[in-house]
Amino acid sequence: MEKKPNTQQINIELDESISGGEYSNFVVVTHSPAEFVMDFTRLLPGVPKAKIHSRIIMAPPHAKAFLRALGENIKKFESKHGEIKTPGQDGFSGFGVKPPKGSLPN
Repeated sequence: MEKKPNTQQINIELDESISGGEYSNFVVVTHSPAEFVMDFTRLLPGVPKAKIHSRIIMAPPHAKAFLRALGENIKKFESKHGEIKTPGQDGFSGFGVKPPKGSLPN
Protein backbone atom coordinates (compact mmCIF):
# COMPACT_ATOMS: atom_id res chain seq x y z
CA MET A 1 0.00 0.00 0.00
CA GLU A 2 1.31 3.45 -0.95
CA LYS A 3 1.64 6.00 1.84
CA LYS A 4 0.16 9.43 1.21
CA PRO A 5 2.31 12.38 2.25
CA ASN A 6 1.24 13.88 5.55
CA THR A 7 -0.06 17.37 4.73
CA GLN A 8 -0.77 19.91 7.41
CA GLN A 9 -3.71 22.30 7.09
CA ILE A 10 -3.07 25.88 8.13
CA ASN A 11 -5.84 28.22 9.22
CA ILE A 12 -5.06 31.78 8.18
CA GLU A 13 -6.78 34.59 10.07
CA LEU A 14 -7.39 38.04 8.60
CA ASP A 15 -7.31 40.70 11.30
CA GLU A 16 -10.06 43.30 10.92
CA SER A 17 -7.55 46.16 11.18
CA ILE A 18 -5.88 45.08 7.91
CA SER A 19 -8.84 43.51 6.11
CA GLY A 20 -9.45 46.68 4.07
CA GLY A 21 -6.08 46.23 2.39
CA GLU A 22 -3.56 48.84 1.27
CA TYR A 23 -3.69 50.19 -2.29
CA SER A 24 -0.37 50.43 -4.14
CA ASN A 25 0.38 51.42 -7.72
CA PHE A 26 4.17 51.38 -7.47
CA VAL A 27 6.66 48.98 -5.90
CA VAL A 28 10.44 49.15 -5.56
CA VAL A 29 12.12 45.74 -5.29
CA THR A 30 15.66 45.34 -3.96
CA HIS A 31 17.59 42.35 -2.68
CA SER A 32 20.60 41.18 -0.72
CA PRO A 33 22.09 37.67 -0.70
CA ALA A 34 19.68 36.80 2.14
CA GLU A 35 16.38 38.53 1.31
CA PHE A 36 14.14 40.38 -1.11
CA VAL A 37 12.63 43.70 0.00
CA MET A 38 9.48 45.11 -1.61
CA ASP A 39 8.49 48.68 -0.74
CA PHE A 40 4.91 49.49 -1.77
CA THR A 41 3.68 53.05 -2.29
CA ARG A 42 1.00 55.11 -4.04
CA LEU A 43 1.88 57.60 -6.74
CA LEU A 44 -0.50 60.51 -7.24
CA PRO A 45 -0.59 62.74 -10.34
CA GLY A 46 1.22 66.02 -9.77
CA VAL A 47 2.73 64.94 -6.44
CA PRO A 48 6.52 64.52 -6.74
CA LYS A 49 6.88 62.60 -3.47
CA ALA A 50 5.50 59.26 -2.29
CA LYS A 51 5.53 57.58 1.12
CA ILE A 52 6.16 53.85 1.57
CA HIS A 53 3.01 52.32 3.04
CA SER A 54 4.16 48.74 3.35
CA ARG A 55 7.51 46.94 3.31
CA ILE A 56 7.48 43.19 2.70
CA ILE A 57 10.68 41.21 3.30
CA MET A 58 10.98 37.63 2.01
CA ALA A 59 13.64 34.93 1.97
CA PRO A 60 14.65 34.00 -1.63
CA PRO A 61 12.69 30.69 -1.69
CA HIS A 62 9.53 32.48 -0.50
CA ALA A 63 10.02 35.28 -3.04
CA LYS A 64 10.27 32.70 -5.83
CA ALA A 65 7.14 30.90 -4.58
CA PHE A 66 5.36 34.30 -4.51
CA LEU A 67 6.48 34.96 -8.11
CA ARG A 68 5.10 31.58 -9.20
CA ALA A 69 1.75 32.14 -7.42
CA LEU A 70 1.44 35.66 -8.86
CA GLY A 71 2.28 34.39 -12.35
CA GLU A 72 -0.39 31.68 -12.12
CA ASN A 73 -2.97 34.24 -11.01
CA ILE A 74 -2.03 36.66 -13.79
CA LYS A 75 -2.51 33.88 -16.37
CA LYS A 76 -5.97 33.11 -14.94
CA PHE A 77 -6.89 36.82 -14.93
CA GLU A 78 -5.72 37.36 -18.52
CA SER A 79 -7.55 34.28 -19.79
CA LYS A 80 -10.76 35.76 -18.39
CA HIS A 81 -10.24 39.52 -18.92
CA GLY A 82 -7.61 39.85 -21.67
CA GLU A 83 -3.96 40.86 -21.69
CA ILE A 84 -2.71 43.27 -19.03
CA LYS A 85 -0.83 46.14 -20.69
CA THR A 86 2.58 47.05 -19.23
CA PRO A 87 5.08 49.88 -19.89
CA GLY A 88 6.35 49.83 -23.45
CA GLN A 89 3.18 48.23 -24.86
CA ASP A 90 0.56 50.00 -26.97
CA GLY A 91 -2.44 50.90 -24.87
CA PHE A 92 -0.50 51.38 -21.62
CA SER A 93 -0.91 54.71 -19.89
CA GLY A 94 2.06 54.99 -17.57
CA PHE A 95 2.85 57.27 -14.69
CA GLY A 96 5.96 58.81 -16.19
CA VAL A 97 7.79 58.30 -12.90
CA LYS A 98 11.35 57.10 -12.50
CA PRO A 99 13.21 56.72 -9.20
CA PRO A 100 16.11 59.20 -8.91
CA LYS A 101 19.26 57.84 -10.57
CA GLY A 102 21.48 56.00 -8.08
CA SER A 103 18.75 55.85 -5.42
CA LEU A 104 18.29 52.06 -5.63
CA PRO A 105 20.95 49.75 -4.18
CA ASN A 106 20.86 47.18 -7.04
